[in-house]
Amino acid sequence: METETLMDELPAATATAVEQPETPLQLPSSNADDGGVSQEFRTPEELVAKSIAPVKREYIRPPPSRPSTNNNNNAIVGVENDDAAEAKRAPLLKDKKSKRQIKRERREEQKSPLHLCPEVAKSGKVSACPYGDKCRFSHDVEAFKAVKPADIEGSCPFLVYEGPCSYGLACRFAGTHRDDVSAPTENLPGKSSELNFFNKDTQKLLWKNKMKFPKAEATLKLLGLKGNPKDKTLADNGENGQVAPKEPATDTKTDSNVVANDSIGPSISPEDNVDGNNLADDRPLKKAKSSVNEICSSQVSSGLSVQGGVPDGNFSVNKSEPTADTTTDSDKSLKLHPREKKLIDFRDKLYLAPLTTVGNLPFRRVCKVLGADVTCGEMAMCTNLLQGQAAEWALLRRHSSENLFGVQICGAYPDTVTKTVELIEQECSVDFIDINMGCPIDVVVNKGAGSALLTKPTRMKSVVEAASSTVGTPVTIKVRTAYFEGKNRIDSLIADMGSWGATAVTIHGRSRQQRYSKPADWDYVYQCVRKAPKSLQVLGNGDVFSYVDWNNHKTECPELSTCMIARGALVKPWIFTEIKEQRHWDITSGERLDILKDYARFGLQHWGSDSKGVETTRHFLLEWLSYTCRYVPVGLLDIIPQKINWRSPSYYGRDDLETLMASDSAADWVRISELVLGKVPSGYSFAPKHKSNAYDRAENG
Repeated sequence: METETLMDELPAATATAVEQPETPLQLPSSNADDGGVSQEFRTPEELVAKSIAPVKREYIRPPPSRPSTNNNNNAIVGVENDDAAEAKRAPLLKDKKSKRQIKRERREEQKSPLHLCPEVAKSGKVSACPYGDKCRFSHDVEAFKAVKPADIEGSCPFLVYEGPCSYGLACRFAGTHRDDVSAPTENLPGKSSELNFFNKDTQKLLWKNKMKFPKAEATLKLLGLKGNPKDKTLADNGENGQVAPKEPATDTKTDSNVVANDSIGPSISPEDNVDGNNLADDRPLKKAKSSVNEICSSQVSSGLSVQGGVPDGNFSVNKSEPTADTTTDSDKSLKLHPREKKLIDFRDKLYLAPLTTVGNLPFRRVCKVLGADVTCGEMAMCTNLLQGQAAEWALLRRHSSENLFGVQICGAYPDTVTKTVELIEQECSVDFIDINMGCPIDVVVNKGAGSALLTKPTRMKSVVEAASSTVGTPVTIKVRTAYFEGKNRIDSLIADMGSWGATAVTIHGRSRQQRYSKPADWDYVYQCVRKAPKSLQVLGNGDVFSYVDWNNHKTECPELSTCMIARGALVKPWIFTEIKEQRHWDITSGERLDILKDYARFGLQHWGSDSKGVETTRHFLLEWLSYTCRYVPVGLLDIIPQKINWRSPSYYGRDDLETLMASDSAADWVRISELVLGKVPSGYSFAPKHKSNAYDRAENG
C-alpha cells in the first residue's frame, strides 16, 4: 500500500464525527486508567512525568464500561476475571478427555458437512478425490452448500494470480470466482510467492532420526563439543573451573527435547566414535580453536575463491570455481574464513525485529510495504525443528517481497543449534540466521536457552563458534544486557564476539529480570558499541517509537549500525515510513483501516480463504489489534512524539472509527475485525495471548 500524507482537513466521508463537549469532562480522581489522577488538573508536562499520554482536554472522556459479552453475535470476548476463569476451568479438569477420545471426535468432526474434501471443493466433483470412500472428509457437496457460512463482502484474494482459487467451493469469496479459468493442477495460487516450504522427505527422516548432519558432526568433533550436552557442559567447565564427571560411553540417552548426537549424523567413522563422550576431554579447547583456524587458512591458501564486499549486503560467495579438487573430504565441512562468508550490511537499514505470534508473514508484508528493509521470522525452537514439527518449520516461511530476510532460532546446546543451522541452510533460502540469547520467557529459560545463556558465557561462545563454523550463511546473535538487573555483562563479552564468528549482535537494553518494564538502557548499549571491534556490527533495540528516537540514537552513537524496531512496529507499523520521510504522520482512521485490509488480504493468501483460513486470519488480526489500540493520534496530543511507555486515558477520536480503534476492549477489536473479515461465527471467543501494555504500572507511577 502506498502511503499518503494527511490532508489539512479530514474527509467528511470517513465516519460520523463524535460531538465534543464544550467544556472538559470532570473525570474521577481515582481508579482511572490514567493512574489514579485527574487529567484536567494537570499540565501536559506533569502527565508526561507520570508516563500518561497528554491527550488534549477536549478529547478526554470517562472510561467506558466493560461488557463481557457481545449481544449482537453472542461472542464471549476479552480476558475473564480469575473467579470466572476458575469456575469455567473446574468442569474441564474434572472431565478431561483422553487423547483417544479427542482423536475420535476430531475424525467425526472432519466427516461433518462443513469439512468438505479439498479435492472435491476444487473441482466440485466427487470423483476428483483419489481416496474415494476412504477419504477422511465429507464428499456431500449439497450438504456443504446448505451449511456453508455466507460469503464475505469483497473479492477473492487469489484473483490476482493466474488460475482459479484452489479453495473452490470452500472459499468464502466463491461468488467472485471466474468461470472461464481452467482448474488448477498443483499448489494453491498465491503460494508461489512464498518460499521455504518444508520438504516432506526431510520431515520423515527427522521423524525417524535418520537425518545426516556431516558438517555439524565434523565441526562439533573438531571443537571438542561432541558428546552428551547434559553430561558435559562446557559452560559449567569454564565458569566453575571443574570438569563434569564422565558417564559411560554406552549411555547415549538425552532429554526428550534434545536430539541425541549419536542417533543423528552417522558421518563420523566408527573408529573415531568409539568413545564419543570423551572427545571433549581428549582435545583441549584452545588447541581445537587453533586447529580450526589453521585448516581455514589452508583452505584459503589452497585456492578457494573469495568474494569482496558489496555495499547493498545482498550478495553471496562466488561459487563459480570448483572446490572439490582443492579441499579434502574432511575439510569441506569446516569453518569458512570470514572473507569467504556472505556479508550483510545492516548499517542504517530499518530492521523489523522477530516478533512472536504477531510477527507472522502477513504482518511482515505489511511492514515491507510501509518501508521496512530487513525482516526476520518468528523465533523457532531448535529441538522442535529437529523433530520435524511442521508448525515450527512454518515459522521459517518467507515471502518473495522480503529481499533481506533472516530466521531466528533458539537453542540451549551447541549440538542442537549447529545441526539446526546446517539443516536450515540446506532446506531454506535465508540471508542470515539469528540466534536468540535474550528471550525472557520462563518456558525457554528453564530449558537453558534464551537469556539463560547470559549466565553461561562459555556456552554462548561454543554455540556461536560451532554454528558459524558449520555454515556459510552469516550468523547473528541477539542478547539482553544481563540476566539479573544491575549485573550487566555484555560489555565484557562483546570484544570477543566477533572472533566467535558472529557477523552482528543486537543488544536489547534491558535485563531478563526487567522483561519489558522500565525504559531501555541505551547508555549501556552505547558503551557496548564503543567496545566492540570494528568488524562486528552492533545493533540497538528498545523503545524506538518515532523518527526522533531513531535520530537521537544514531546521533549520540554514530558507531551504532542501526536500530531494531519491535513493539513500536506492532503499535504503529507506519513507523518505518515516518523514519524514512522524517515526519510525524498524523494518520487518519481511514488510512489505518486500509492497512488492516491489506493485512487481511495477505493473511487470506497465506492461511487460506476458506472458513478455517478466515478465522485464523481473524485470530492473528485480533492479536495485533491488542497492540494497535495503544496508539494515540498525533493530532490529539499536546506533546509529540508519543513514547512507548505512555499510558493513554480514555479519549474520543476525531471520528467514530478512530474512537473504536482507541478502545482496549476485546469486544471492540472483534467489531473492527468484522469490518474486514465479515461477521464472527456464533459462540466466537478471543483472549489476547500477550498483554498490550508491557510496562508495569506500579513501577512507572
